[in-house]
Amino acid sequence: MIKQLTFSVLAFLLFFGNTAAQTLLFPDTPGMVSYTYRNSFQQDVAATLDTLQAMGIKDMEFSNLFGKSAAELRAMLDERGMYCSSFGVSYQDLMNKTDQVGKDANILGAKYVRVAWIPHDTPFDLAAAEKAIADFNMAGKILKDKFDLVFCYHNHGYEFHPHEVGTLFDLMIQKTDPNYVSFEMDILWTFFPGADPVYYLEKYGDRFKLMHLKDLKKGVDGNLSGGTPVKNDVALGTGQLDIPAILIAAKKANVKHYYIEDESPTYYKQVPQSMEYLKSLKK
Repeated sequence: MIKQLTFSVLAFLLFFGNTAAQTLLFPDTPGMVSYTYRNSFQQDVAATLDTLQAMGIKDMEFSNLFGKSAAELRAMLDERGMYCSSFGVSYQDLMNKTDQVGKDANILGAKYVRVAWIPHDTPFDLAAAEKAIADFNMAGKILKDKFDLVFCYHNHGYEFHPHEVGTLFDLMIQKTDPNYVSFEMDILWTFFPGADPVYYLEKYGDRFKLMHLKDLKKGVDGNLSGGTPVKNDVALGTGQLDIPAILIAAKKANVKHYYIEDESPTYYKQVPQSMEYLKSLKK
C-alpha cells in the first residue's frame, strides 16, 4: 500500500513539474551527525570541519566535543560559516549534569539537546520506559525553562516492544509532556524493529523535530535488539527504506532538521552517494 501511495505521489509531482518536487520531497540541504565522521573528528577537528564545509555541509549535530570546549568548537564552526543545531549527550549527563549540558548547548548555539540511548536491561521493558518518561519530563522542563532548549529523544529500535494497543515507543510519546519533550526519528531504527516511519510521522506529527537519514542493507532482517553491524548501513536509496515516502511524511510533520548518519566503515564513500541521491529527489 505504501509503495503504491509513493508511486502515486511521485507521479503527481512529475506531472505538475520539477518545482513542486523540489518543494515536497526534500526542503533543505541535509545536516551531518558528527558520529558519522567520529574517527576523523577524534584525529583532527579542524580538518574534518574543512572537509564537511567543502561538501556543502553547514548544519551539524554534535554528540561529542572531541576534546574541545563548547566555546572552542563554536568558534571553529563560526569561522567556517557552519553551525550546531543539536547537541547530543548521554542519558547520564542529561540527568546528572543538566545545567552543564544546557550551558554547553547554549554556547554551541544549539536549539536542541538529544539523547539516543536509555540504559536498560534486555529486553527494554515497561519499567525502563516509565522511568525514562519521568526523567525526560523533568530534564526537559529544566532545559526549556532555564536554557530555552528543546529536548529530543532519539529512538534506537528496542522501544518498539508491544504494549497494550501499540508499543512502548507509543507510550513514551503519549506520556511525555509535549511542552518539554520532543523526538528525533532515526528512520533505520524505526524500520529495523518492524515499524513504519511514515505511520509514526503521520500519527504523531510535530512531536518529531529532528530526523536521522540512513538506510539498511537489503536482505538484512531486523529485530528489537537496538543493534546491527555497522556494515549494514548503506548509502541512502540503495537499501530497504522507502526514502521518498518518509521525506514526504516528514515534510508534512514539519520536521525541522535532517541529518545524514552513516555508521559504516565506508562512510567516506557512502556519504557523497547519499547526498547525490537526496539531490536527485529534487529533479
